Amino acid sequence: MKMLRVKRMRLGKLGGYLAMLTVGVLLAQASEIGWALRSAPAKHKGVSVVSLGVVNEESLSRQLGIDGHIMQLREITLEPGGAIAQHSHAKRPGLVWTRSGSWVEGRGNGEIEYQAGKGKASTIVEDADTDHWFFNDGTVPAKVLVCDIVPAPQ
Repeated sequence: MKMLRVKRMRLGKLGGYLAMLTVGVLLAQASEIGWALRSAPAKHKGVSVVSLGVVNEESLSRQLGIDGHIMQLREITLEPGGAIAQHSHAKRPGLVWTRSGSWVEGRGNGEIEYQAGKGKASTIVEDADTDHWFFNDGTVPAKVLVCDIVPAPQ
């Protein structure tokens, strides 16, 4: 009878390890298919912004008939451990290209990592439905180029 108990314990431990492994695999798969595992940060941390150019309000009005807005190009750096707070693009269309490093974009339906040098996979389209935030989980700064149309400064 002692042999049966020992075998049952070993099977029990093996079953426990298999259950933990299954949970780990499911969590890994969940993060890859875009289930959010973290909440949005409330404020920016480790962020710096450099303006690279602006199409002024008068020019946008003459060229496209868009009044009260500018188009700007910026380089944003997100330091390791840094975060960009949740924000909406409902009235602020933009395009983002990951220039160096990597960062994680969070949305209500999950997280996606963007790495430099991955072509379209390095690019984020910020359309009217975009509401997102970012984390830098890496060990090097993430540098991105952002081109967006925003209300002109008053």
